[in-house]
Amino acid sequence: MSKKATSIDVDVPRTPWRFFRLVSKPHRGWLWFSIIVIIITATLSTSTSYFFKLIIDAVEAGDGSAAMKFGLLYPSAILGTQLLYRLSGYAGMKITTRVSKETTDFLLGYIFHHNNDYFANRFGGSITNKIRNVSGAFDSIIPDFLWSQLDALVSFFVTFLFIAFVDIKAALVFILLLLVLALVNKIMAKQKMILSKENAEIGTKLQGGISDVISNMSAVRQYAKANFELSGLKKLSSEKMRSSQANWLYTEKLLLTNVIIIFVFAFVMFGTLVASWDRGNISTGEFVLVLALVSQITGVMVFIGRAVNATARTIGELKEGLEDVLRPYELVDEREARPLVVDKGLIVCSQISFKYDDNSIFTDFSLTINAEERVGLVGHSGAGKSTFLSLLLRQADLQSGFISIDGHNIKEVTQESLRRAIAIVPQEPVLFHRTLRENIAYSRPDASLAEVEEVAKKAYAHEFIINLEKGYDTLVGERGVKLSGGQKQRIAIARAMLKNAPILVLDEATSALDSESEVEIQKALHILMKGKTVIAIAHRLSTLREMDRIIVLKDGRIVEDGTHELLKEAGGTYQKLWQHQAGGFLTN
Repeated sequence: MSKKATSIDVDVPRTPWRFFRLVSKPHRGWLWFSIIVIIITATLSTSTSYFFKLIIDAVEAGDGSAAMKFGLLYPSAILGTQLLYRLSGYAGMKITTRVSKETTDFLLGYIFHHNNDYFANRFGGSITNKIRNVSGAFDSIIPDFLWSQLDALVSFFVTFLFIAFVDIKAALVFILLLLVLALVNKIMAKQKMILSKENAEIGTKLQGGISDVISNMSAVRQYAKANFELSGLKKLSSEKMRSSQANWLYTEKLLLTNVIIIFVFAFVMFGTLVASWDRGNISTGEFVLVLALVSQITGVMVFIGRAVNATARTIGELKEGLEDVLRPYELVDEREARPLVVDKGLIVCSQISFKYDDNSIFTDFSLTINAEERVGLVGHSGAGKSTFLSLLLRQADLQSGFISIDGHNIKEVTQESLRRAIAIVPQEPVLFHRTLRENIAYSRPDASLAEVEEVAKKAYAHEFIINLEKGYDTLVGERGVKLSGGQKQRIAIARAMLKNAPILVLDEATSALDSESEVEIQKALHILMKGKTVIAIAHRLSTLREMDRIIVLKDGRIVEDGTHELLKEAGGTYQKLWQHQAGGFLTN
């Protein structure tokens, strides 16, 4: 079996056909087996009409035994055909379900490597909907191809051979009919794909909007905006309805066109056959054979139009999903990137320049943070504090200069290893709808319960956890909605403690805590910071007193650099910030 495709080691195909070739490659055996069985089955199924010729010709010849023999063989042929169809169903099930799984795994593996901006600019629900559309598309396309299009193609070919055997003129009319149908459906399918893609985009927008509102239901209620949000969603659902109606009406138009074409050609074909029969060029059995074949194939012709229409709709949805999910990565590891190994934790920023759109954040900015040094970053909003952390985590690339850790340029190491070397306690803790134990152990899933409890105690989270009905097995709700802000922050601190990375980032790590809790957490953070390189951002300047250095940023420049005690008496920006605090927080 071929090596399974992964989302990070291949040139990613972004068109439906090339993408299908990629995800089906490991399972080609089942695909070809399905195709072969369908070809054999469709051939036998269409050929059963030949029994009508044999029976009628035997009756006309007065051969009762032959008529009885063919009459008894006919049900056996039908049974054999149906058994073969069930075999094809088994093979089709294998290829369809495996390709669907392969698709889901591939898309998830790919999407996890997009940068933060990709997710920040999209609804989580819309991304989920795109992945579901692409994966679900193959659940429809493969069966449609096997039991509608391939089955019909084989039936058309066998029918043509039988008709040609009976009357070549009727066969030419039949083949012309197929060519006209193929051309018309190909032309109309293009517009169908456009309509389907538009319909999928509107559906994705609607699903994303629903997901966004449900995720923020507490804000909707607090601001009494239920009617406002419902009104917006109703407008989207109306757009979806209009798009779906246009889609459906075009389908009916396509099917009606097929019916008219089939009627015209069938009229000509039967006129040709009647004339041949009347002249005695074909037998009654042969005439009945063609009648049976055409009657059988007419339903297939109408149905194939619906199948082509369904495939066009599905491909439209597939394109819409692939174009967005599989867009090129914004940040990629270099081909020779190696895992980062941090021995000391020395961070050097050398003449870095970075701008976001047209907004320049840093220009020739340099900063060295020594190994195991604790550094605080201070400044008003927009000074560059958060951008500095984002660049350190390589969530964006520099325009010039470099950032290195222990002499390794972070652009030349793998992003995964870089982020493994840095533990973060964010301003807004991110929790999964899982148990408290799983959330704490997220930084190290193999940690024992004893290890989880140990860091929870150090983060002063153990006491509130054990008072919950299910303790560490308590589910926290989506985004940790069942916990208070302070409780979520303690879980985030415990998670960082368990990770025990050589570099620690504290991004407003105590912002959600009351004063009493802050004192206890500061003790825990003091233990956590020991032996690590620490970068801390805080508007509550009192939390930075223990830092070895405090860097004051303004418009992406370092305006002051020193200890808390030195800077608060230096008469500069930091002193003003310190004096302007209200309740321990920095005010603008």
